[in-house]
This record gives sequence, C-alpha cells and structure tokens, in this order.
Amino acid sequence: MFLEIPVNQHDNLGWVEVITGSMFSGKTEELIRRLRRAQIAKQKIEIFKPAVDNRYAEDRVVSHDMKEIPSKVVGSAREIFDLVNRDEVQVVGIDEAQFFDDEIVDVVNELANAGLRVIVAGLDMDFRGKPFGPMPYLMAIAEYVTKVHAICTETGNLAHYSYRKTAADDLIVVGEKQIYEPLSRAAFVRRMKQQKKEA
Repeated sequence: MFLEIPVNQHDNLGWVEVITGSMFSGKTEELIRRLRRAQIAKQKIEIFKPAVDNRYAEDRVVSHDMKEIPSKVVGSAREIFDLVNRDEVQVVGIDEAQFFDDEIVDVVNELANAGLRVIVAGLDMDFRGKPFGPMPYLMAIAEYVTKVHAICTETGNLAHYSYRKTAADDLIVVGEKQIYEPLSRAAFVRRMKQQKKEA
C-alpha cells in the first residue's frame, strides 16, 4: 500500500510514483486523487497527457467515472521537461504514460532529480498481455509502485488484463468499453485460445 510521505527537505530530491494496472482499474482516478491532495496542501502542480489520448477532452485528464483535472497535451516526452516550470512546481502528473516514447524514462528521472514529485499513470500491459512501452522501465526507476485492478467482466475476480474485443492488430488503439474489456488471467487465457482457434 502506498503511503504519501513528506518532501525530504534536506536532500532536496524528488521521487517517482507509478500507478499501473489494466484498463478500467482506476489509474487515472488515483492520479487525480493524489494531485488534488497536493493542491489541498498548496503545492503547485502541472499535469500532462499524450496527444493521442483524446477520448474525453483535449485539455483535461478525465477518468472513466468523469473525474477531471486540467492538463497540457504534449506530442513527446521531452516536451514535458521543457514545459515544466521547475522553479515553481512541486508535483508533476503524467497520464497514459504507455503512449509516450522511451525518453519518458529519462524525463521522469530528470524531474525527480530536480526535486519534483512525479506521479505517472499508465497501462502495464498491452492488449496481448505483454509489457507496454516504457512502463516496465518507469516501474523499475520508481520509488513507489501502486498496481490497481479492475473487476473481470467474465469471472468477477480481479482483472489484470485489457482484452481487445476487435480484430485490430495495431498496438495503439484508443478506446473504451466498446473495444476493451477487463479480464482475469483465467478469462484472458480462455479468450486468447479461442481467438487462435478462430484464426
């Protein structure tokens, strides 16, 4: 369980928190919750999301249950570093980190090394059940990793997988419940076997 900790005033270094899990597990909701708590503590925050994620709003990070917070849209990870006002900001939030290029790892490290608390949310696995983009590396460098779970629509157990219900083979297909379904390991394995039989 993650416990929010005070800033280390002596070392003047920040840290990295990663919130991860399948689709519909509450990653963005938890990111927004932590950022709101930082605001209550009168800390200055900045939030970023990738340009590819345009599901709900262009200028806000929005959770599936419609909680939202203003954000900046960026086309690359390096833009985050360039846009953050490191003299004023204490907390940086980054949503949908799996969609960023690998440079996101360096950017997150640089921000933490500059004394900022960096909170990153993203899918740990893609629709095939494989590690998604830079997420494994972000989890490796993070001081705190929180894995959240959805509920499997088939078994009612904890869901770890984001099963794609369409035939699209592209790695990145942005969508909601019409395209993706949270599944437990057992349900995911059954569906993947069925897909192979039908192929």
